[in-house]
Amino acid sequence: MAFATAFLDLPPLSGAGGTVVLPGSKSISNRVLLLAALCGGRTVVHDLLDSDDTRVMLDALRALGCSVVHQGQAISITGIPPSPAGEGPGRGHVRLFLGNAGTAMRPLTAALALLGGAYELSGVARMHERPIGDLVDALRQLGARIEYLGTEGYPPLRIDPAPALKLDAPIAVRGDVSSQFLTALLMALPLVAKQDVTIDVIGELISKPYIEITLNMLQRFGVQVRREGWQRFTIPAGSRYRSPGEIHVEADASSASYFVALGAIAADARPVRIEGVGASSIQGDIRFVDAAVAMGAQVESGPNWLEVRRGAWPLKAVDLDCNHMPDAAMTLAVMALYADGPCTLRNIASWRVKETDRIAAMATELRKLGAEVREGADFLEVTPLPSPPIPRFREGGQDGRAIHTYDDHRVAMCFSLAAFAGPVRILDPKCVAKTFPDYFETLFGVVTAEPGDIPVIAVDGPTASGKGTLASEVARRLGYHYLDSGALYRIAGHAATKAGLELDSAHEHAIATLVAALPIRFEHGHVYLGEEEVTDAIRTEQAGMNASRVSALPAVRAALVALQHGFRRLPGLVADGRDMGTVIFPDARLKIFLTASAAQRADRRHKQLISKGIETTIDTLRADLEARDARDSNRAVAPLKPAEDALLLDNSGQAVEESVAQVLQWWDEKQSK
Repeated sequence: MAFATAFLDLPPLSGAGGTVVLPGSKSISNRVLLLAALCGGRTVVHDLLDSDDTRVMLDALRALGCSVVHQGQAISITGIPPSPAGEGPGRGHVRLFLGNAGTAMRPLTAALALLGGAYELSGVARMHERPIGDLVDALRQLGARIEYLGTEGYPPLRIDPAPALKLDAPIAVRGDVSSQFLTALLMALPLVAKQDVTIDVIGELISKPYIEITLNMLQRFGVQVRREGWQRFTIPAGSRYRSPGEIHVEADASSASYFVALGAIAADARPVRIEGVGASSIQGDIRFVDAAVAMGAQVESGPNWLEVRRGAWPLKAVDLDCNHMPDAAMTLAVMALYADGPCTLRNIASWRVKETDRIAAMATELRKLGAEVREGADFLEVTPLPSPPIPRFREGGQDGRAIHTYDDHRVAMCFSLAAFAGPVRILDPKCVAKTFPDYFETLFGVVTAEPGDIPVIAVDGPTASGKGTLASEVARRLGYHYLDSGALYRIAGHAATKAGLELDSAHEHAIATLVAALPIRFEHGHVYLGEEEVTDAIRTEQAGMNASRVSALPAVRAALVALQHGFRRLPGLVADGRDMGTVIFPDARLKIFLTASAAQRADRRHKQLISKGIETTIDTLRADLEARDARDSNRAVAPLKPAEDALLLDNSGQAVEESVAQVLQWWDEKQSK
């Protein structure tokens, strides 16, 4: 799942290596879905990308009457059912919301204009700024009835049934704004090809590899388009779609670019292996590999895999025509930060009509990192960072180093690679859900950082101070891992007894060996041991007694210290306990000592126990807490006390949200220094 936080702080990264399995191609996924809907019968789609863009397409197909059935990892699509002449699919007036998915808006506009029926197509605000006028003009040549509901030339649109279609003359469409206009016509016209239907492209066709994808997909669904260069395309008379039965979606070559770049920048010990796309890919963005090689990457490839290592360092400067790989070329702009001279990316005018004006966006954000950038109507020139890079990421506080992502998935993914030059804050990281929901989790699986660079927030405090509630919520807000150290001894006792080990000194080393490899996770208030949820099992009275017994074994205590250190993983950690800031993570960047009066803590604990049906009194609880505080403060090993550099937070009169806000404010202040 995508990080749902307002921002994601990436610490300085130092290396890369490992295997990445890529999600399906967005461009292929949405083409396959629409083609499956337009042909009769049933099509089973394997390896479909699960993302925002494919979800809006699937929602649209359901609204049009398609059957969409999930079959394990595959999806079964039954085509749009036949309807009376002029009514079109979906019956009545159908409203479709298509988000910011150009691969849904443009092809659906063309298909629905020819199928008949009444529709309204809309999207997010940015979609209403992305041009569609050239496609509408082409469809109107056929007799399609399409009206703009807002600004002329842009969505939202209203489509009404056309009384008759004019197929005799060639259909003219511009090719120099977006190749999706031509793709939309190519996918829609087989629906009405009772005679040869010809499309003439006006101007230089951009992004030709995306048209190659379209032609390849049409062929898979039974339509063979005749092509004369890149200027004329003919759909033969009698063309009609036929389901291939089953079809597999190739992995996304645009998404591969981030990991190809990662290997070129940082994989010097072992390669970054990318599975799901390789030398035989039908996607134009696979040519990004050639660009990476030109910059010095060492690449080996097979039919369905790539392996990339760092070669030349710094990377070599390049001057490239990027028209054939517009999406992947954005990654080159960030690779240019590490080059030995200025890099120029040319013929990228289509960037300006994508999810955002990508030329302006990339120029603005690269300048934040200290690069010199020159932009034009269709080019970007990036002069790299000084060597070593000037750590400008922290200048001006949070805003001076924060990468604005413009609700554009590719901006967010590109700039994650800038973390090899220093810390980076990615604003709105969840925007990657458009094409690669698990991007950051995947990235963290193959990159490394020096342990001291992985941030830790330590929250210590006495029993019932609310440190677990506070720490887990701070971790959630930051997208960091969470460690409930107080649960570890209980989990250790639970795991040992489940393994049949007596909790005594005779089995001390066996228990320690077991504990060292325990697969523990803390997620959303639940505790997991492997796939088993143990939240309730470790809160029993017997579990508490077992925890006391294993805590008396020195080898087990040592194993648990090492286990706690293992929670320090990218992108960061929030750990709560009694000695997190003093013993376990003395180098934590932020240390909080959380406390509240004994009376307040007794009242909180009383409410908790009463809600569980456990009878007790506030006076009894207060006496127990005061006695425990005294024991914890005076114990010989790791006594409970604030670290010398801890910030004290008395939450006696605070709601949880107030305490969380205070810690997040302190964290921002620490990050900005």
